[in-house]
Amino acid sequence: MGDESLNDAVEAAEEIVAEANASAGFDAGADAPGEVDERSDVERERDEYLGTLQRLQADFENYRKRVARQADDAATRAAGDLVAKLLPVLDAFDLAVAHFTAADTDEGIALAQARGLTLDTLAKEGLERIDEVGVLFDPTVHDAVAHDAGDGESQVVEEVLRAGYRWKGAVLRPAMVRVKG
Repeated sequence: MGDESLNDAVEAAEEIVAEANASAGFDAGADAPGEVDERSDVERERDEYLGTLQRLQADFENYRKRVARQADDAATRAAGDLVAKLLPVLDAFDLAVAHFTAADTDEGIALAQARGLTLDTLAKEGLERIDEVGVLFDPTVHDAVAHDAGDGESQVVEEVLRAGYRWKGAVLRPAMVRVKG
């Protein structure tokens, strides 16, 4: 079929539809009653699809945020686990510095510098040392291993026997302390 034949067929079909509408009493310019219902159904279906798409988009955005948050949490936990494994190394540094500081040797100075660099680097990433003396005893950050009698009113950290550490606000290891009070 050529373009002319196709145009002729379309015109003939339009004439037949116009004649059928006229014989049924429909105005040629007005919508047929079935057309309004069909359009309403199509609009309703479109709105349902739009609502479904919007919910799907919101679900995907929530999923993306949740996955990002879980990845951050996993990275923080992994870093915290690594830092927890380094705590014995920091303890060894503390003991070595205490030993060599009394002798005031080059080894002691080098160890103190290495310890300081290590602690500074870890502190920049979120490690906090718990080693204050004279503060009120807090069982969430202190582990009292010795108790000296005092006035009995308040318990104060008298001596830190082993430093404790926090990693990004969470206690990795409480400080071992002697308490007075």
